[in-house]
Amino acid sequence: MASLRLAVDAMGGDFGLRSTIPASVLALNENSELHITLVGDEPAIRAALADSSAPLDRLSIVHAPDVVLMDDKPASALRTKRQSSMAIALELLRDGQVSAVLSAGNTGALVAMSCIIVQRMDGIRRPAICAPIPSDHHHTFMLDLGANVECSAEELRQYAVMGSALCSVVDGTAQPRVGLLNIGEELIKGTALMQDTAALLNEEPRLNYVGFVEGGDIFGSEVDVVVCDGFVGNIALKVSEGTASFINRTLRAQLRETLLGRLVGLLLLPVLKRFQKRHDPRHYNGAVLLGLKGVVVKSHGSSDEKGFLAAIQQAARAVGQDLPARIAEHL
Repeated sequence: MASLRLAVDAMGGDFGLRSTIPASVLALNENSELHITLVGDEPAIRAALADSSAPLDRLSIVHAPDVVLMDDKPASALRTKRQSSMAIALELLRDGQVSAVLSAGNTGALVAMSCIIVQRMDGIRRPAICAPIPSDHHHTFMLDLGANVECSAEELRQYAVMGSALCSVVDGTAQPRVGLLNIGEELIKGTALMQDTAALLNEEPRLNYVGFVEGGDIFGSEVDVVVCDGFVGNIALKVSEGTASFINRTLRAQLRETLLGRLVGLLLLPVLKRFQKRHDPRHYNGAVLLGLKGVVVKSHGSSDEKGFLAAIQQAARAVGQDLPARIAEHL
C-alpha cells in the first residue's frame, strides 16, 4: 500500500526521541508497507537512529527547529510555534505528503493546530478524541477523551453521531448503541446540559440512543459508544487505567508474600499475563481525533516504546480504513 505514509512528531511527549524513535523502527520492521517521516530536530534524530536497524529506504526526516512544550497554551502555540515538529507534521498531512499524523505532544495544541491546518469536516464544531476501551464485548468506543473540557449539547450530539459512525466503520455494527455518560440512568438525573443533550440524542434519527449510562457500563456489554465531555472522559479513562494497573500490581504483590502464594502464582501466571495484556493501557494507546478532514492520532504523553508502537499501529489501521471519508459519508 503505497499510500501508507505516516508523519511522526518525533519530539512530542514526555519521553520524546526515547520512545518515538525505537517505536518507529519497530513499526517499520514489522510492516513492510509503512513509510515513516520523522519530524523534529534532524541532528538529534539522526544521532538517535545511529545504532538502530531502521530500514532507511522507508524512513525520512523533516527538520523542525521548534517544539511545542507540554505546558504551552494552545493559543500561544498556534501563534508562535508554526515551525514546531507538531505543526510541520500537520502541514505534511494537509499537503498530501503523508496519510496520517501521530503525536504524543500537547493535546490542546494538537487539537487547535489540527483545526486550523488540517481543518474540520463540514458542520463539525470541534473534533473529539475517541478510543476503544476494553469491555465485556471486546471494546466500547468512548469520546471525548480530552480534546474539549467544556462542550455544548450540540457538540455532544455531534460526538454521538461521529462515535456511532466510527463504530459502524470499524466494527461493522449496523446500529451501534449509544449511551450518554451520567451520574445515574434515571431520566431526571444529571445537569441541565445532560438533560438538553439527551433531548437532542432522542431526536437524532441517525442514532440508536439507549439513554443515560453510568461509569461501570463502559466496561459492560449493553452499549457500543459512550459520549461525554473531555473533562469527564479523560478522568474516566485514567481512573480505569490506574485501577487495572493497581489490581494487577496488588495481586502480584499478595501472591509473592507466602510460599503458598508463590506456588499459586506459578499456576496463575498464564492467566495473569493474559489479564495484563488485555488491560495494559499501552495496548490501547492511540486515539483518533474525529471530525477532521485527515487522520490525526493522539498518543499518551507518557507513552513508552511499546505504547507509542501501538499508536503507530492504530494510525496505520485508521488510514487503511479510510476513516475520515467513511465517517463523512455517515455524517
